[in-house]
Amino acid sequence: MAEQRTSMAGQRTRRRAVAAALGAVALTAGAITTGLTLPTASAATWPTPSGTPQAVTKSISVSGTLDGGMKRYYGSGDLGSGGQDEGQDPLFDLKDGATLKNVILGAPAADGVHCAGSCTLQNVWWEDVGEDAATFRGTGKTYNVIGGGARKASDKVFQFNGGGTLTISGFAVQDFGKLVRSCGNCSSQYKRTINVSNTEVTAPGKAIGGINTNYGDSLTLRGITIVGDSGKKIVPCQKYIGNNTGKEPTENGSGPDGTYCKYSASDITYK
Repeated sequence: MAEQRTSMAGQRTRRRAVAAALGAVALTAGAITTGLTLPTASAATWPTPSGTPQAVTKSISVSGTLDGGMKRYYGSGDLGSGGQDEGQDPLFDLKDGATLKNVILGAPAADGVHCAGSCTLQNVWWEDVGEDAATFRGTGKTYNVIGGGARKASDKVFQFNGGGTLTISGFAVQDFGKLVRSCGNCSSQYKRTINVSNTEVTAPGKAIGGINTNYGDSLTLRGITIVGDSGKKIVPCQKYIGNNTGKEPTENGSGPDGTYCKYSASDITYK
């Protein structure tokens, strides 16, 4: 009987191993099928542009998918001021459901990318963020940032003005104000859900995310690596009391609470 029990246990172990292997194959096959790169925790190897850089004098409208083939795009003419003025036009204007992939935004980058509704930014890199890297609009939409990176953002990298869910994975950010900010004083306010995972954050920086507790926002952090911040000055999750009057929002504490700021010490690694 002991031999039979040992044999049966061995069969169960082999079955579990086969199932795990098939699961891994399915995950990889799914990534290949969808054209997505599996996210990594360290995404700070900045790409070399291909081809001839393209000057953008008027926002490029994107419906469907635009694959830039790792070309560098930069602002020129009306999009070439390189300033931080609010209300600038973007280099890329994405329609609801559009995808922008394999693009490098050089300097000047104006207001980066605008998403009118749901959108996917895949392997998009900002060498020197202008006003913002990307702005997300619309209500009840889904926004995905997969891979890529941004640096030299004196204020925000991602501005979340619309409502819905923003997911950032496998991203790298360096020298920035906030990685993502739920709009604190937009005339129309919504509940915003933000998820950031497998992302590398390199100092200097002020905060990974800023959310409005009074509108029910939440920020979930998983697999975050913070580099060069031995003093732990970068705030993982900053809470605010937002408004719709245009006034500067007031801070409302920071740190994990399980409701608005969803993470624990084990979700953040310092290097």
